[in-house]
Amino acid sequence: MIARDSVKIERVETLLLDLPTIRPHQLSMATMNGQTLMLVRIYCSDGTVGIGEGTTIGGLAYGAESPEGMKLAIDTYFAPVLIGADANRVQALMARLDQGIRDNRFAKCAVETALYDALGHRTGLPVSELLGGRLRDSLPVAWTLASGDTAKDIAEAEAMLAQQRHRIFKLKIGKRAVADDVAHVAAIKKALGDRAAVRVDVNMAWSEFDARYGLAGLADAGCELAEQPVASAEALARLTGKHAIAVMADESLVGPASAFALARAGAADVFAIKIEQSGGLQAAQRVAAIADAANIQLYGGTMLEGAVGTMASAHVFSTFRELHWGTELFGPLLLTEEILQEPLSYQNFELALPTTPGLGIALDEERVQFFRRDK
Repeated sequence: MIARDSVKIERVETLLLDLPTIRPHQLSMATMNGQTLMLVRIYCSDGTVGIGEGTTIGGLAYGAESPEGMKLAIDTYFAPVLIGADANRVQALMARLDQGIRDNRFAKCAVETALYDALGHRTGLPVSELLGGRLRDSLPVAWTLASGDTAKDIAEAEAMLAQQRHRIFKLKIGKRAVADDVAHVAAIKKALGDRAAVRVDVNMAWSEFDARYGLAGLADAGCELAEQPVASAEALARLTGKHAIAVMADESLVGPASAFALARAGAADVFAIKIEQSGGLQAAQRVAAIADAANIQLYGGTMLEGAVGTMASAHVFSTFRELHWGTELFGPLLLTEEILQEPLSYQNFELALPTTPGLGIALDEERVQFFRRDK
């Protein structure tokens, strides 16, 4: 089926869902005991509806946008631009939003996701095909060990290996002394051995001096990658290539312009690409193209999105020419409650991409209304 001309956007709806997590998720800047999803639905004149998601880590602890702020921005500023516009012209619509609304990258990503989901339903194509075509039908998925307790983290990793759900583990560190963090990582790597890869995310918590010591210790322990050990891009550049461990940019990577600056400075071996942090699906692809040109390897990152944001990310990551370090799209597995009619498919250590139109998922309306904050 071919998308019809003159399909107009009739209504934009936003809602907040508060969902519990299976355990506290400890990061250097916050401990998450639940997750709030901002969902946006775009209703079109031909009856198609697209869904998108905006999610952050720890409210405002991670960055300048929050689910509540995204909802307000979309209701107040995005919706008047969208209503009445041609729903088929996604790139033109996003250009209009970029011209009239500064920043708000996470909110723009949610809206762009909904536009592509609706377009996929009109054309009968998965979002990945609308974005140029997928190169893979499933994605390897890492699991984050973030209890902070060595024995608990080892037990959790062993359970994931036994279930054939994850064999790549990322440890959240940075709240303790560097030596204690290195010992924690070393003990877990020793317990898992060659059965699993071990990586760390410091979330900018180390000083450059601490990072010099920490990266050396992590490399000796068999840790293969360190994500954003320090805050500044300049410090990242001075650390990259100094130890036998890959350095990955995350918080420093906030869209194509920052990707170009990091690449020019040689400030990372790997880019953790996140669709929300990049500013949208197309922006994430532009970041990947810059990395590809600069011989920087790629990792599909997460903002701990629920199922909608996770599947949007998966569609984008499936189009990358190379994805050396896999992905971290485990967000829905951290939640205790399901909001889809059919859960995402995690098996054999990977997340499967659907071949059905749009994102390839459908919300369970009863569950959505149950967890809706303003019901």
